[in-house]
Amino acid sequence: MAVLELRHLRYLLAVAEHGNFTRAAEDLHISQPTLSQQIKQLERTLGVQLLDRTGRTVRLTDAGTVYTDHARRALRDLAAAERAVHDVQDLSRGHLRLGVTPTFTAYLIGPLTAELHTRHPGVSLTLTETTQDRIEAALLADDLDLGIAFTQPHLPGITPTPLFTETLSLVTAAQHTPTTPHPLPAHALKDHQLALLSTDFATRSHIDVYFADHRIAPRITVEANSIQALTEIVRRTDLTTVLPDAITHDHPHLAPVPLDPPLPARTVTLLHRQSAYRSAATRAFTQLAHDLVHTRGYTPPPCRLPSGNGSTESLPAR
Repeated sequence: MAVLELRHLRYLLAVAEHGNFTRAAEDLHISQPTLSQQIKQLERTLGVQLLDRTGRTVRLTDAGTVYTDHARRALRDLAAAERAVHDVQDLSRGHLRLGVTPTFTAYLIGPLTAELHTRHPGVSLTLTETTQDRIEAALLADDLDLGIAFTQPHLPGITPTPLFTETLSLVTAAQHTPTTPHPLPAHALKDHQLALLSTDFATRSHIDVYFADHRIAPRITVEANSIQALTEIVRRTDLTTVLPDAITHDHPHLAPVPLDPPLPARTVTLLHRQSAYRSAATRAFTQLAHDLVHTRGYTPPPCRLPSGNGSTESLPAR
């Protein structure tokens, strides 16, 4: 009887993903005949047909669908086991895979990375900037160790740990703002030309809800998918924007203007997969993240209440 090897599982998953032997072979850097032979060997080992090769594309059979589900889970668990074996508790080496939503790269990721490198120079970091739904999917697939995003209804299996409360304000160039600006009534925003983040940002959705709640029809002159671009535009023009207060703290040429009523706050959270193996690097980063937000004086997260299952959950930011 032929021996089942891990490469057989990887080969099958590649063909299932591409629906084509040629593209799968190119992705795996092996020849197509070799790939086809290895898949047939796997089918002989299992005594069942895994792939339907009769159509224009290669499809999984019913048995193949069931088998690939288990194969993905097995490879994920083996990868976690390998990381656990090589995890060094003294953090002389290690690796962390971190996913963040885009606004955090403007004010939080730099200090966090600097602190990680200072405390644990042997720990390497892979940083992915993407949307929150993709972060949560990647955590569940074991493609990330931690995520930084916001409290919201999370996917089953995702555990949030509150970090701090993020506040938003209207932002203008410092030279256009009084030293101690009075709160600007929300309805007065209709007289301001705005430069805002594009609609693919969660922050923009937060802003749009505020506009809708207060029946404001904003005059949006510029939309940008870069916070750096927005800060430069506002710095050099009389346009205003809406950004987290923490960003303006790091930009002396910008000044926050409070709104009345204020924009709702948001709870920033660390996300991880429930029951996932937590490496020494993951635990160390979690601790330094809490230490850093405390040192920088960020607003503590909302109180946590016991949930029905005995754990704790944060109250949603309003």
